[in-house]
Amino acid sequence: MLLGVRCEIMRCMSDDHTHVQEFFSARAADWDNRFPDDGPAYASAVSELGLREGDRVLDAGCGTGRALPPLRDAVGPTGVVLGGDLTPAMLEAAARADRDRAGQLLLTDVSRLPLRAESLHAVFAAGLIAHLPNPAANLRELARVVRPGGVLALFHPIGRAALAARQGRQVSPDDLRAQANLGPLLSASGWRMTSYVDEDARFLTLAVRRP
Repeated sequence: MLLGVRCEIMRCMSDDHTHVQEFFSARAADWDNRFPDDGPAYASAVSELGLREGDRVLDAGCGTGRALPPLRDAVGPTGVVLGGDLTPAMLEAAARADRDRAGQLLLTDVSRLPLRAESLHAVFAAGLIAHLPNPAANLRELARVVRPGGVLALFHPIGRAALAARQGRQVSPDDLRAQANLGPLLSASGWRMTSYVDEDARFLTLAVRRP
């Protein structure tokens, strides 16, 4: 047992995410080709987690695992890197790219993580919050598995306005990632926002797990 999980891909999912699985399953094989230049942005965001050698970290909603190599570099060979996603095709793409060498892949739902309470030092989550069916409850679950003082990074390789333009829409004031919405949401879910950056080149919010 490792942090309360078995050392193979876990099957621990709810039935609430079928549409998310369908969306990403259809795009998994070509995902990295669609966004070939995002690697440095991921590495830069990981560097702001303040990870140390031997730390334990989860990439929640890891997709094809682009954050796993920089996470492994940050925690070193004695650390633990987990990559969790609910879409099998995304994890298969991560394995084809050999990113399973950097971290253990888990087929899992963030509403029910197969991890012990307070077992992690940090959680990295790229593009995750927009796909959460119950953001408050899901962020509380992430808080459950992180020790007090641990860090959460909510990341996207481009900012909200740039992403909206790419998708042909306007930024909505109801967007959970807006600072006025995200700060209270994190606070109600066991986190304290410590940093908020929303610019064309990236979106990155850092929060600390409250005692």
